[in-house]
Amino acid sequence: MTPMATRHDTAALPSKGGAAPGRPPGGSAPMNKEQRRRAKLSRRWQRDMRWSPYAFVAPFFLLFLAFGLFPLIYTGWASLHQVELTAPTDMNWVGLKNYTRIFDDDFFWNAAKNTLTIGIISTVPQLLMAMGIAHILNYKLRASTFYRVAMLAPYATSIAAASLVFVLLFGRDYGMINWALDFVGIDPVDWQGDKWPSQFAVSSIIIWRWTGYNALIYLAAMQAIPQDLYESAALDGANRWQQFIHVTLPALRPTILFTVVVSTIGASQVFGEPLLFDANKGASGGAEHQFQTLGLYLYEQGWVNQHLGRASAIAWTMFAILIVIGIINQLISRRLRASS
Repeated sequence: MTPMATRHDTAALPSKGGAAPGRPPGGSAPMNKEQRRRAKLSRRWQRDMRWSPYAFVAPFFLLFLAFGLFPLIYTGWASLHQVELTAPTDMNWVGLKNYTRIFDDDFFWNAAKNTLTIGIISTVPQLLMAMGIAHILNYKLRASTFYRVAMLAPYATSIAAASLVFVLLFGRDYGMINWALDFVGIDPVDWQGDKWPSQFAVSSIIIWRWTGYNALIYLAAMQAIPQDLYESAALDGANRWQQFIHVTLPALRPTILFTVVVSTIGASQVFGEPLLFDANKGASGGAEHQFQTLGLYLYEQGWVNQHLGRASAIAWTMFAILIVIGIINQLISRRLRASS
C-alpha cells in the first residue's frame, strides 16, 4: 500500500515579488505631511498646557525671592551679628546678644506700650464706626454708589498728605481743634507734646484713613446675608435693632474676626503717621518718645543710629509677635466654627 498524502495546515509563504504588498514594521500606515503637522501641534499644545501655569506664576516667585525671601534671610542672619549701616559687609558674630539687649531696653518696652495703646485707641472706634456706617449703607439710599466711593477716598489719600493736614488741625497755637476747644471754654492742648493727646491725635489719623475701608468690607458681608432671615425675624416681631443684634452680628462673626486681625497687624506696624506727626520730623516719636511705635523704633535703630544688627533683631521680634497674633486668630476661628 502506498502511504497516504499528509495535509499541511500551515499556509504557504507568499512568493517574493508577489502582488500582495507587505505591511511596514509596527503595523501602522506611514503618516503624511498633514498628520505629522497635527501631531507636532498636539505635542506643543500638551507642553503649553503643562508648563504655562508655571510661567504665569513665575514672576511673583521671582519678585518674592528677590524682595521678600532674601531680605528675610539676610535680616535673620544680620540679627545674629554686630553690623553697622556704614559697613554692611563687616559682620561680627554676637549670637543672641541683640535679642537679649532688646528685652533689657526701656525704649523698646516704651515703644511696645505705645504701639499697644495706639492700636487699641485706633482699632476699637474704627471698627465700631465702620460697622455703623456699613449698617446705614446697607439700606436703600439715594446716591448709594457715591457714598460707597466716598468711603474709600480717605484710604486712597496719600498718608503724607493726610498726616500733614492733621498736623495743622492739631497745632498747639493755631490749630483748628484748639480753636474749637477755646471757643467752648477749654484750655488749649499740646497735642504733640503730651503723651495721651499725641497718641489720640495719631490714632485719629489711622481712624480717618481706615474706617471707610473696613465699612465696605462689612457692607459686602451684610449684603451676602439672606433676606429670608430678616423677613423671618420681622414676622416674629423683631425691630431693626433686634435684627441687627440677633441676625446681622452672628452672620458677621468671621468678617469681624478678619477685620480685627488685619487691623491688629496694621496697628503693630504703624510707621508713617507718627513719623510725619512729629514736629521735629524725626524717628523719636516726640521729645520724650511719647508716641514712638515699634516701627519708629526699628527705623531709629537701623537708619538713624545705623545699628543694622539691632534693627534686624527688632524686625524679627515684630515678626514673632505677628505669628502669635496669627495663632490666636486660628484658635479663635476654630472655636467660632465649632460653636456655629
